[in-house]
Amino acid sequence: MCTPKYRIPGTTIFDGTEAQKGYALNKMCMSFNDAANREEFLRDEDAYCARYGLSEQQRDAIRRRNVLGLIAVGGNAYYLAKFAGIFGLDMQDIGAQQTGTTKEEFRAKLVAAGR
Repeated sequence: MCTPKYRIPGTTIFDGTEAQKGYALNKMCMSFNDAANREEFLRDEDAYCARYGLSEQQRDAIRRRNVLGLIAVGGNAYYLAKFAGIFGLDMQDIGAQQTGTTKEEFRAKLVAAGR
């Protein structure tokens, strides 16, 4: 568990506890490096999630395409980007979801910040 000194309101710190909680989810997302696995997932998402032993909370967040929910159940943004990519989502889509803005609003914030 992250010590209070390092807590950031509204942010899930990916530490050892989160890594253990999200191991199966992150392992599944890593499997999406292989096109055949992405196709198999799209054919039967629930069976693919069961194959990796995802919890019901993780499976629900997968069904809802809720990246923030996946982070809350142990997902790591690096691996979740592989999941999001299946649906044509990029890191700006994820950033928009994290900040509660549209992708265009999020992009404008990045431009304004010089990134």
